[in-house]
Amino acid sequence: MHIVVCIKQVPDSAQIRVHPVTNTIMRQGVPAIVNPYDLFSLEEALRLKDKFGGRVTVICMGPPQAEEALRKCISFGADDAVLVTDRAFAGADTLATSYALAAAIRQINKEQAVDIVFTGKQTIDGDTAQVGPGIAKRMDLQLLTYVSRIVETDLLGRSITVERRAEGGVQVLKTALPCLITMLENTNELRFATMPAMIHAAAYSVRKWNKEQAGIEDLEKIGLKGSPTVVSKVFGPTPRSEKAEMVDLDNSSLRDVSLNLIQKIFTNHPTLESDLLLKELS
Repeated sequence: MHIVVCIKQVPDSAQIRVHPVTNTIMRQGVPAIVNPYDLFSLEEALRLKDKFGGRVTVICMGPPQAEEALRKCISFGADDAVLVTDRAFAGADTLATSYALAAAIRQINKEQAVDIVFTGKQTIDGDTAQVGPGIAKRMDLQLLTYVSRIVETDLLGRSITVERRAEGGVQVLKTALPCLITMLENTNELRFATMPAMIHAAAYSVRKWNKEQAGIEDLEKIGLKGSPTVVSKVFGPTPRSEKAEMVDLDNSSLRDVSLNLIQKIFTNHPTLESDLLLKELS
């Protein structure tokens, strides 16, 4: 079994600031981390490797410093790492990113056939959830999004069964391999890296591919040229001025307090009660 895991190095969202004049994200001085959602996919890939054997390759498109994110993945147990890095990729939106990553995964597939491609459900810096499905479309892979659990993997029958989180419940889906899976958060717990694994990762030679090595055929589809998305403005959320209301239970019963709170909610949101009744009837 050969599994490819797509990761992204992102700025730590807890320390991101927005420039007051240009309204752009200030990345200088902000520590970079592996996109947290991608780590759930990495752990799931490693669990399949533990069960069936095989190989896990991690791939990332980004600047040279993203090599550290790939080394971290190697320390957790990944077997190989590919960094797709070239000035030509700068400024890529989700459309251009999915094109570049799909081309690179095809190159990896030439080395050893890929059975499953994993991605996180989204990244914390973009929050679009478009790159995974974009890769699947470009590579003509079966797509399973928002997967919460892998139920069964049949390598002989070339199929996989998963549970997918959906509105109103859970869907159980079965599809053929190869496929692309986007994992939900909190679906597993990432293992700890051992000291020997961290030493191995520090010395590991990450493969770096430029646009030619990544198999890019059309330069008009990467970087800024291949990115039709335009971000007009980025801004931080305005702090809320409302303060929490303290409720005193000394002179009132819990039932009375609850009824008063419900009535206050309905007063502040006049259509809420009727909306809930309509939903109940439907």
